[in-house]
Amino acid sequence: MSDEVLIMEIDGPVATITLNRPKQFNALDEELRARLRQVVGTVDADDAIRIVILKGTGRGFCAGADLAGGIDHPLSAHIDREYKPALVGISQSPKIWIAQIHGTAAGIGAAFAMNCDFVTMADNATIYMAFAAISLIPDGGNTQLLLQNMGYHRALQAIVEGRKIPADECLSYGIANKLYAEDDLDQKTREWAHQLADGAPLAMAAAKKLLRNAGQIGFSEAITAEGNAQTPLAQSNDFKAGVQAFFDKEKPVFSGN
Repeated sequence: MSDEVLIMEIDGPVATITLNRPKQFNALDEELRARLRQVVGTVDADDAIRIVILKGTGRGFCAGADLAGGIDHPLSAHIDREYKPALVGISQSPKIWIAQIHGTAAGIGAAFAMNCDFVTMADNATIYMAFAAISLIPDGGNTQLLLQNMGYHRALQAIVEGRKIPADECLSYGIANKLYAEDDLDQKTREWAHQLADGAPLAMAAAKKLLRNAGQIGFSEAITAEGNAQTPLAQSNDFKAGVQAFFDKEKPVFSGN
């Protein structure tokens, strides 16, 4: 394994980004935070990449912030500077991100996981709201991500109790898309990523953007937003290829233009 704190590997249309501080449970120190901010832009700039897998080495996905490095005050400025660009970058990326969770995704590491577009989990993995144990509240968007998936009562319970939310509950709440045996997690996630990569990238990017913004607008505005997104899609070469493949009874091949 490389000494790099973050490893990026590309297999055709699928990029795998691995948090690589296994001795520290992939806790996010200054260097790893900087690399995460950088890699989001790198992925977006590569037209050949359609799907991104985010995972960790060692015993688990990510322990959250590296408290051994201390906390910069005011913490609000620290979060805005160190974490927010990567988190917002993933949410606004035209690429589809899959979080692959084994062990535990804790603290702001849970925010990075839940903020991805899809989540696969080992059936023995957990999402851990570790903040209550150190008299803090969830940050990095965790409160919104939990509320969207679990509802107010269960989200607040998970926060104040500092719960480890098991994989089966994550699946039932909608936090996770798929559960696999831990030994199968890596292979099954890669297989799913490559299946998704065969889809229409322009349409996937548009659907992601619409759903990410849907909670901020009314129903009437949502219809208009869909129409505005649909117009260029219907003029794309991928639409033409899809229609032709439909009539030819063949599997479409999408070029992303």
